[in-house]
Amino acid sequence: MLTIGTRLDEFAEVLAIAEAHDGIWCSVGAHPHEAKDHAMLAPQELVARAVHPKVVGIGETGLDFHYDLSPRDIQERVFRAHIGASRETGLPLVIHAREADREVARILEEERPPPGVMHCFSSGRGLAEAALGLGFYISISGIVTFRNATDLRAIVRDLPLDRLLVETDAPYLAPVPYRGKRNEPAFIAATAAAIAELKGLELQHLAEMTSANFFRLFSKASAPAR
Repeated sequence: MLTIGTRLDEFAEVLAIAEAHDGIWCSVGAHPHEAKDHAMLAPQELVARAVHPKVVGIGETGLDFHYDLSPRDIQERVFRAHIGASRETGLPLVIHAREADREVARILEEERPPPGVMHCFSSGRGLAEAALGLGFYISISGIVTFRNATDLRAIVRDLPLDRLLVETDAPYLAPVPYRGKRNEPAFIAATAAAIAELKGLELQHLAEMTSANFFRLFSKASAPAR
């Protein structure tokens, strides 16, 4: 599994989790909510931290125009710094997009970074198709189990199986039947089961495919020996 970096001043704690467990890797980045505290972020600051063997991705980065906790121009500047780091390292981006579909699609089209993942996807079909067209993967959280997520379920049905990932977004977005609880990795089974049903697949097949997708995208991580 991948544990996500959201602030550079907390990166050491994220890295410590990855270092403590063979099957856990991490990313390094500054979430768009935190962009205002990283306004002068340079790609090299991310590149330097990404040298560590347990760092397999760049992010979480992107744009969030729902809360606007950081000014939009700073969010974009910091997003582009992450893209620069991804390009230099070859590591995949972990992208957050909320109420900024057109802007995220525009920046990705302009920058053409290496393939990454649209994290905790809850956007529209247009962004999904744009991301897939650029080689990105789509990661689905417990939102897919929520009663009002009809549009997302329709998108998930159509996602190519070789571009699909499953995630928790812990400690948020616990899937049904755990809604209201603190999310945790064990609950991912419920999300995966819902996706498998949507796509008419056996759960084991979905699990094998999404695991293979993870190691294909995050190729710096090493799959366990069988």
